[in-house]
This record gives sequence, structure tokens and C-alpha cells, in this order.
Amino acid sequence: MEQTNYKQVQTVLFVILIANLVVAVMKMIVGSIINSASMTADGFHSLSDGSSNIIGLVGIKLAAKPVDEDHPYGHKKFETLASLFICVMLFAVAGKVIIDAIDKMRNPVLSEITFSSLLVMILTLLINLLVTTIEYKRGKKLQSQILISDSMHTRSDIYVSVGVLGTLLGVKLGLPPILDPIVSLVVSGFIIHAGYEIFKESRNILVDRSVVDVEKVTNLIMEFNQVKGVHKIRSRGTQNHVHIDLHLLVDPTMTVAESHDLEHQIENAVRESIYPNAEVIAHIEPYRMKDYDLM
Repeated sequence: MEQTNYKQVQTVLFVILIANLVVAVMKMIVGSIINSASMTADGFHSLSDGSSNIIGLVGIKLAAKPVDEDHPYGHKKFETLASLFICVMLFAVAGKVIIDAIDKMRNPVLSEITFSSLLVMILTLLINLLVTTIEYKRGKKLQSQILISDSMHTRSDIYVSVGVLGTLLGVKLGLPPILDPIVSLVVSGFIIHAGYEIFKESRNILVDRSVVDVEKVTNLIMEFNQVKGVHKIRSRGTQNHVHIDLHLLVDPTMTVAESHDLEHQIENAVRESIYPNAEVIAHIEPYRMKDYDLM
């Protein structure tokens, strides 16, 4: 990711941080006033959105550092580590919500539903919808793992808010108070699910899971007349910075200079056609008839 992209990601995270904090404070204040466990739980969920933005800002700051002697591949995985911190934090928040919900089941409190509380839920729901849409689109455009992961987290908040809104209306219509802590447990389920999705994505990057379409890369490389075959294609990294290494079969009479030029042509083709930030390393092998057995 270019430095300008990192700065844009930082700007998006900061703006969304302000929005999430406003939403969280509104929910928790109103939830405490009307004794609504589900709304208060939803407020903590929104607060975790804001906390994840802060972690994201720190992670992006570190990831933007240039290559140095101790980090020849750069610092990009700090963004992945930031995502893991968000994951741990989400699980902790989910645990608190579950404990509070169980306490409400043992000691039920009737929520005092007002027009103001319903208005707050609708307003914060609209804010979350706007936030997650903008963050996801910017994440896709900038190919930022932290923005995409954070938008998925915020998106779950939308469904949670819809559930809380339904609970408030249900209590207003006379449904039993037990409905409130039950919805809080559902809220915790959404939080846990969001944390797991972030963990899964981060895990795949840290264990160097393959990130390229091998068939697509093979077809592109085989368009070069000098290439007689390609195999052992491996990849790692993220969609915004892919490392690819492979073995090329070429004419044994090709010079070192010619094979070096061919490798650069292939790297440029991969960048232009498939992965804009790919780094390709090719191992050159002499082509012989027996090499067909490798393909």
C-alpha cells in the first residue's frame, strides 16, 4: 500500500471513530436511563467499534513505516496484528454483555420505553448504516484489511440495533421483560461472530495462506512465447501486497540477461492484469522434454 493510501485509511478511521463514539455514548446514556440491558449492550458494542478504530489507527501508523534493515519486507503485518487486537477486544466485550444479560435474567428490571429512546435507536441505526457503507467502499478501493474488517464489525452492529429496536417496541407493546436480556445474548452472538471473522482473516495472512488464483497466473505467464512451462506457484501476503514465487521453464540457450528481462516483463504483466502490488520472484529452469512431467 502506498503512503498516500495509508494516510487516506487513517483519515477514514478517524472520522468513523468520532461517529462511533457519538453513537456509543447516546446508546449507553439512554440505555441506563430506561434500564434497557439490550440498548446498553448495544452501546458497548458501538464503543468497541470506536476502540477498534483507535487500534486501527495505531496499526496503520506502524504499518506505514518504510522498509529497513530489520524489516526487509516492510511493516505491513502490523495492520494484521491490529486486527487481532480488535478480535481479542470483541471477545472481551461479548463476555461482559453475556454476564450482564444473565444478571438481568436473575434480577429482571422493567425498561422505561420513551419516544426519545426509540428516536435514539433509529438515529444511531442510520448513522451506523452510513458509516459501514462508507468504510467498506473505502476499504475495497484502498485494499485495506483493517477498513474492511472494521466495516464488517460495524455492519453486525446494524443487525444488533434492529434487534434492540424490536425489543423496545415489544416491551412497549407489553411483552415480558425477559425479552430484553435474551436480545442481549443475541447481541453477544453477533459480537463473537464479528470477532471470529476478523480472526479468521488475520490468521490466513499470518500463516501465509495462498492468496492468488494459480490458474489465472499460469494462463497469463504462458502467453509469453519465451516461457515453455511454469510450475510450483506459491503466494502469500494480502490482496494489496502479494508475494509470488514460481519456477519458469525456458529455452536452455537463453542468456542470463534475457531471462532477467523476461522475469521483469512477467512481474509487470501480473501487476497490470491481476495484482497491482505483486512482487514476483522467478526461478529459471532449462526446458527439456522431461519437464512436461512437472506441468
